[in-house]
Amino acid sequence: MNIRQIYRCLRYNIRYLSSSSTIDQNEINLFNKLSTEWWDEIGSFKALHSFNKVRIPFVREGLIQNGSIKSELVNTSKVLNGLKILDVGCGGGLLSEPLSKLGATVTGLDAEVQAVEIAKKHALENHVENVSYIVSSIEDHVIENQEKYDAVVASEVLEHVSDRENFIKICVQCLKPGGSIFFTTLNRTLLADILAIRVAECINLVPKGTHQVEKFTEPHELQRILEKHKCQTTLVHGFKYGVFTNTWSFTSNTSINYGLAALKLE
Repeated sequence: MNIRQIYRCLRYNIRYLSSSSTIDQNEINLFNKLSTEWWDEIGSFKALHSFNKVRIPFVREGLIQNGSIKSELVNTSKVLNGLKILDVGCGGGLLSEPLSKLGATVTGLDAEVQAVEIAKKHALENHVENVSYIVSSIEDHVIENQEKYDAVVASEVLEHVSDRENFIKICVQCLKPGGSIFFTTLNRTLLADILAIRVAECINLVPKGTHQVEKFTEPHELQRILEKHKCQTTLVHGFKYGVFTNTWSFTSNTSINYGLAALKLE
């Protein structure tokens, strides 16, 4: 074992002996039970499948607005060509794959082993290029990947981590200066508690125990944390879900689901 490997092991051990990890093991256990359903479009993740119809345009719009996309690529099928994107909490690859099909080189990162194996298998079987998957925490990944990515996406992840501010800080550390960071998550409101948790679980839209309202984040809180880490908010959208049609649309109302994009200034 060389000095570099010893150093990495020491960093790993120190981090996990401390309480700094953002991984919530209860969340990992929950998604582990559901891992075989990732690519079932009418299963437990059907709302995530349909969510791509708005969250992919949201990422595309944010990257155009932040000046990361060349003008000649804007109206092409490879609009994200040349960009390196980190998909944090990628799960089975539901977002990583379509981003790579738009031309980006995508790294999907998740701490759940089975989900990553399913993502790899699906990409291989469908001949998806420019996407790779890693089993890792964001804390481990940042060690050798600081300021590497043109964009970092954490979609439906923030409400599942144990240390929200540390998670956001480390995601920003993976981002190049001038790069864009994207979050889609749930607002901490009474309406979100009723509809996104109580009603959603009652009608089996999400498995029981998927969400806890105290782990939701208000947009101004997310914006404040990002500003603390030298990121300027550039775009905020609300998302509206039609339960009976399983469709999503953009809305100015951010009281339940919303997306926020920010630009790393330095």
